[in-house]
Amino acid sequence: MHKITFTIFFVSIFFNAIGQSSPGDQILGEWINEEKDTRIEIYKSGTHYAGKLIWALNILEADGQTPRKDVNNTDEKLRTRNLSNIDLLHDFVFSDGIWDDGKMYDPKSGKTYNCLMKLRSEKLEIRGYVGIPLLGRTTYWERVL
Repeated sequence: MHKITFTIFFVSIFFNAIGQSSPGDQILGEWINEEKDTRIEIYKSGTHYAGKLIWALNILEADGQTPRKDVNNTDEKLRTRNLSNIDLLHDFVFSDGIWDDGKMYDPKSGKTYNCLMKLRSEKLEIRGYVGIPLLGRTTYWERVL
């Protein structure tokens, strides 16, 4: 009887530990940028975090049907891809309350920046920079409910 009780106890603790998400998973879900013209879905791929463009105010050409292309990309081979569902955020690692070591792609300029993210209250603080974080720009995204 004790073996059965112990086994049930051990199995319940094991499944409970597996079911818990890591603290880094707090940013998973949909976010909208400050300008309210872009929605990004942040997801987890292995141990890294990434974010893809899922909606934008101007995601279609003037005809309202043709998807816009990534025409400003510095890599000529990527200029023919659709903007919809491209990764704007990639390779972030969570450590001590900060998602760091990632990159942020700006389709408006076609440039990629170093980036770090922090949760501030209910907003996601995103700092894109070149070189060191001091030489950058901060924006705040809101979670889509």
